[in-house]
Amino acid sequence: MGAPQPKQVFISALEPSADAHCAHLIRAVSELTAGPSSDWPGADSRHIPLPEKPAVQWVGLGGPKTAAAGCRVLENPVGRAAMLYNVLGQLGYYRNLLKTAVDYLKSNPIDLLVVCDSPAFHFHLAKAAKRLGIPVLFYVAPQLWAWAPWRIRKLRRCCDRLACILPFEKEWFSRRGVPTDFVGNPLLDDLLFNPDQCYKSYADYDPAAPKIALLPGSRNAEIQSLWLPMQKIAVSAAEHHPNLQLFAAASDEDKLAWLKAHQLPNLSIQYQLGEVFSLARRADLALVASGSATLQVAAAGCPMIVMYQSNPLLWHLLGRWLIRTRFLSLVNILARKELVPEYMPYLPRISAMAARTCAMLDNKLLLIQTSTALVELMRPFAARKASAQTAAIVLEMLGLR
Repeated sequence: MGAPQPKQVFISALEPSADAHCAHLIRAVSELTAGPSSDWPGADSRHIPLPEKPAVQWVGLGGPKTAAAGCRVLENPVGRAAMLYNVLGQLGYYRNLLKTAVDYLKSNPIDLLVVCDSPAFHFHLAKAAKRLGIPVLFYVAPQLWAWAPWRIRKLRRCCDRLACILPFEKEWFSRRGVPTDFVGNPLLDDLLFNPDQCYKSYADYDPAAPKIALLPGSRNAEIQSLWLPMQKIAVSAAEHHPNLQLFAAASDEDKLAWLKAHQLPNLSIQYQLGEVFSLARRADLALVASGSATLQVAAAGCPMIVMYQSNPLLWHLLGRWLIRTRFLSLVNILARKELVPEYMPYLPRISAMAARTCAMLDNKLLLIQTSTALVELMRPFAARKASAQTAAIVLEMLGLR
């Protein structure tokens, strides 16, 4: 008998974060099917060698990281990732993208579909896969608990297994009939996150020379809407803290160049690529775009102000009637209280946000207490590697373990 044929998995990632998550997942599956390795999971999973004859072959939609991990990418939608209302202008593109994916599913033997985040698109893709008899794994749960609990029936119909990345989601989805596993958060997989070592003591803190991290996000829309307000807040804060130090992170070279090109002339900012966690470890306070990056900042024990800019008119006409949670930022949702200030779904006057920033910088005890609370909030994530946990689910669904 010859060697068994590799299992075929179609994977779909539409955004930069999903591209990274899927790349880590692909390498984790390769490691588990190649046998034990001293490189996993303590080392950076990007350095795991791929087996010569993989038990699983990958094809789908993704970006450069997914492709580098060994996936044959049919089309790259990652650079077009849009936020909320901006996606309306790209409906034609995503309609064609969906057709490309569904046509491939119809024409090729696929053993499993893995979709990561982007529920508006992936509900349609998963529905098509189920009609073709292809099992479906959702990696990163759609936040139905926040804005669309009635869509749980649709999820039950098109999802065989759900890998969620927030602890409370397992109970929420399981009680509603969706087989769910809490796998941890993939953004924390490669971090040196030891809760007992991430508290900030602020022992050498100088209120005249605080360090602020500016983290405007990874999507073009959020960067373009938040970068200028973040800088204006910093300008105002510098009036009260004359030796203020500023740091900023960008997810790739293009975004880094954009940040530098749109820097205000009266600011001095130190830039770096990626590394949200390490930057937050150095900072006394972070101004951060709402999203999963806030969990990295929390794991670093860095107090933060969370920001998000949407269309105020659309929010009042539609958004505020859909959102079911008291808070909108992940950190406050997990804490079930306002642990950190959040300016969402749209920004107020710069003066109000600057005043809150200065008030936090002037209150050393508040900074210490917030740092401690954030690290404790993230402690449940420390013992889990999301990529390895989800890889085990993939292999189970493929019948390989």
